[in-house]
Amino acid sequence: MNKIKKAVIPAAGFGTRFLPVTKSVCKEMLPIVDKPTLLYIVEEAVASGIEDILIVTGRNKKIIEDFFDYTPELDSLLEKDGKQEYLEISRQMEQLANIYYVRQKHPTGFADAVMCAKAFTGDEPFAIMLGDDIIYTPPEKRPGIGQLIDCYFDTGKPTVAVMNVPDADIPKYANIRGEEYADGRIEISQIVEKPAIKDKFSNDAVIGRYVVDKDIYGFIERTPSTASGEVYFTDSLQLLAKENRLIGCRFQGKRYDAGNKLEYLEANIEYALRDNSLKDGVREYLLSLAKKLK
Repeated sequence: MNKIKKAVIPAAGFGTRFLPVTKSVCKEMLPIVDKPTLLYIVEEAVASGIEDILIVTGRNKKIIEDFFDYTPELDSLLEKDGKQEYLEISRQMEQLANIYYVRQKHPTGFADAVMCAKAFTGDEPFAIMLGDDIIYTPPEKRPGIGQLIDCYFDTGKPTVAVMNVPDADIPKYANIRGEEYADGRIEISQIVEKPAIKDKFSNDAVIGRYVVDKDIYGFIERTPSTASGEVYFTDSLQLLAKENRLIGCRFQGKRYDAGNKLEYLEANIEYALRDNSLKDGVREYLLSLAKKLK
């Protein structure tokens, strides 16, 4: 099986869309049912064969490190009380993968966060997984980032996750122009960050999953910065596209923007409906609520 061993998860943002809770709780730790958003992303990576994960953090993100750490006091209490099921859950967190951390010292955007991973990734190709995006795939299917890994090895080119969005959502995403040459695969010729609807290339948007190689660092370094000093990762990808080196992958699965309040709520409801211990009660509640709202 094609395998990439390393992933980078940028997680240094402030989560302003979820203020006021994100004044003290980082957005990556907001729960979807009983798991932090970040855990779903780490589990997706592990299920795709990734072994080493670098989380790029910032100030006030120590809660992330604590979550994946060994908790002797909690484990001892659970063991003493005979709560074996919960003890196993606690211990799974520290055994999921080899997890490393680096701080992005200045909040200067996504491309800068990727540059923080240069020493970690070395000469190896690696995955990038944004902490806001959750991709659900049924257990029998290849996870979202795994699908991109397969595309990367099949084509030998950096790969981005693509999904179709309505016109109203075009200004929220990087937008692509390209030619679909195989089932779900697109040769990208242009990519631009958050265009106006009238300037769109297509209804194909790039979401937070990427597989790249070591050359991405050189492309970021060559990318002109904005007036504020930020380098847009999308502009670096455009340099790749100009050299015919960028592929879009229409992944199979459902993506939730966990940084969007409505989609965050949708994710909680839909994940609860997938939980055998919750689904009947949640379904009954939703049906009764729907009747009241008629």
